[in-house]
Order: sequence, then structure tokens, then C-alpha cells
Amino acid sequence: MSAILNFEKSPLPLERMQALLPIAKKKYKEASPFPHIVFDDFFDLEVADKILSEFPGRKDIDWIDYYDGNQIKLGNENEDNIGFFTRYILYSLNSATFLKFLSELTEIPNIISDPFFRGGGLHNIGRGGKLGIHIDFNKHQNYNLDRKLNLLFYLNKNWIEEYGGHIEFWDDEIKRCIKKILPVFNRMVIFSTTEKSYHGHPEPLICPPERCRKSLALYYYTVPHFYQEANQNHSTEFKNRPEEKKEPSNKIRIKRYFHRLAKKINF
Repeated sequence: MSAILNFEKSPLPLERMQALLPIAKKKYKEASPFPHIVFDDFFDLEVADKILSEFPGRKDIDWIDYYDGNQIKLGNENEDNIGFFTRYILYSLNSATFLKFLSELTEIPNIISDPFFRGGGLHNIGRGGKLGIHIDFNKHQNYNLDRKLNLLFYLNKNWIEEYGGHIEFWDDEIKRCIKKILPVFNRMVIFSTTEKSYHGHPEPLICPPERCRKSLALYYYTVPHFYQEANQNHSTEFKNRPEEKKEPSNKIRIKRYFHRLAKKINF
């Protein structure tokens, strides 16, 4: 096994990160509809492969089961359910070294990581799953920190366009999708979270039944006084796309009931 997997040096691609910065800073700042960047083949291949090898299946852990009119997905914030090497990666992405990289990339000073992975950690979405267009909760519930950045790292080998699952970035009036990004293996997406950074993957996945859309998610914060805007606290806010109809609440309740029943039967 390589030195990287034996923890003899950082699993972060430090030289590559520094080489990326000069061009990436400009791309991030100028990206539309809000600042973002896509890094392909971010980690060394053996690192990404090791993370994927530890990713739990749908029946392997007690996932948080999100199922309503806006989202159908599984999530896990609990470290006990995360593989040892994957935890090492998450700690590295929360480290001072990576926070400095994020600050240089985004020009956001004094970025703070979240050791609790609130809302993040592992995300797992199967056939038929989705995540409606939304803006994210804007405050850390324990520390009142302002949320400023999302990082998504995808673990989907041989993922093709026909499967769907693109993360979509929409304009601030929810009239038009500006950009779609396929969640392919070893791809990292970083973007600013604001009151107008509408995103999601609203189209249900049509991947084969045995496949899942797998990702790591980390969120980053700042102390409020570094910014002048004073937004009120809010949770995740979903918005309908043009001509997208909101499902009646009674229909959602019925679907949720049968979803949970099927889960118990198939467990």
C-alpha cells in the first residue's frame, strides 16, 4: 500500500492545489450564476478509490431518510458510520491547510469548518431520488455562524449523462438553469452559498436500480461580523421551477407511508 494510504503524508494533493490556484481564483470569481469551481480528478486515484471502497450501502448503516415532496435521499452525519480512511479525508478537508486554500480560492477570510458535518457527511441517492431546487440553511444551529461555502465530492464511476443526477445552478429568479454538472467520480464542486445561490438536482435519477449517486458533503462558515449583510436565520428553502407543480400534502403523506413500509419489508 502507498505512503498516502499509510498516512505518512497528507492525502490532500498539496502541490496540485497550489498549482490550480492562480487560474481557479479567477474562474471561481467570474462563474455564473454565482461563484463556483469544478475540479476534476482532484485526489490521487488511489485516494478516491479508497474512499469509494468504504462508502456504505443502503442497508449497511442507519441512514437519515429524507423523503418528502422536495427530496428523496439518504444522508449520514454520524462519524461512527463513516470508514476510518474517509474520516481522515473529511478531517483533512476541515483542516487549517485546506481552509487556507479555500480562503485563497474564494477570497473569503477566516473560514471555519464544521466538525459535526451538520447536513453533510455522506449523501446517497438511489434510482428515483432527487433534491429540489433550493437555497441552504444559512446559520450553524449550534454556533450561529454564517454559512458561506459548500463542497461536494462525487464518487460515481462510469456515471453517464443518461443517469441524470446533475447538480443544477439556477438564476436568482428560478426562471432558468444556468449550469449542469454531472456527478462523476473524483470530481469536486465548490460554490458560494448565499440568499440567491439556488441549486439542486430536481430530476429523479434514472440510473440502474443497483446504482446510487454517492458523494461527500462539507459546509464552511464565517463569524457574522466579517460581513455587513444581516440575514435572518432560515432553514433550507425550496422553490418550484417554472411549470413545476407542488404535490398536495396528503399525496406526499401517502407516498411517505408506503415508502417507509417498503423499507421495513425489504430491510
